[in-house]
Amino acid sequence: MSDAPAGGIARGGSDRVPASRTDAADAPETGRPATVVLGAPHAAGPPREPADRLRNTYRTMPEAERSALWRQRLHEAESGLTRLLAAGDHTPLSDWFALQSEIFADLPDAATGGPRDWQRVFFRGQALMERFLVSRYGEEALSAWTRAIAEVHRDVEPDHGRGAADPVHRIARQAELYGSDYEFDDDVESGGETRAALTITHCAIWDYREQARRSGVRLTLASPCAYCTKALSENVRAKGYEPSHSLRTGPTGHGCRWEVTAPASADAPSAYSREQ
Repeated sequence: MSDAPAGGIARGGSDRVPASRTDAADAPETGRPATVVLGAPHAAGPPREPADRLRNTYRTMPEAERSALWRQRLHEAESGLTRLLAAGDHTPLSDWFALQSEIFADLPDAATGGPRDWQRVFFRGQALMERFLVSRYGEEALSAWTRAIAEVHRDVEPDHGRGAADPVHRIARQAELYGSDYEFDDDVESGGETRAALTITHCAIWDYREQARRSGVRLTLASPCAYCTKALSENVRAKGYEPSHSLRTGPTGHGCRWEVTAPASADAPSAYSREQ
């Protein structure tokens, strides 16, 4: 299913968190093994080569970092929807305020809330916002929402100086949150300034959703790809790079491949910077 080297495959690490059964995107634990083959855990000894460090990066993502990424994703999604609605001519403000009260109900404590707590809040908020948009404006409204989210993402997602590899690493970090299986291409390990690629060989978002569906939870979208591919593409563009993706289905389940490239001219402004 993938032409990426086997040594780069990552399976959801031991910090995977089960989802709650309480709302539309909160599905039960997938039950898939919580194993990792990104390389051996860090041990004392000589400094690792860059490729080894990259292969171990997200397997051992600390709980605090996982929680922070769930919070950032919730902020991007909610702020993007606020931005979109504020720009509209007929914004249903009373409905939006009521929705916000549901999104931000019983938030975990910022200091003590763990990844499981913030995952629950993100899943609930994402499901509520999807339903809010699609029920009023149709599924085509998701494209406008993802563009608005990307404008927020552009400002809050740090730049790490890795060029095209930066947005690919963000995709990998999100995949790790769900316990998806993914592989970096060699160009990510060798720098990835002008081109970087990632293959998600098994998308665990499908596992969460399908188990939720079997439990009787009502889902707004027929496929998570309807939203996810739009959102990831817009995030990449917002950072000044060009995305391309293809969906895959095979023995390892649903997946996708992402390639990110730098503009032909280093001085060429992105579509987002031209709009400002």
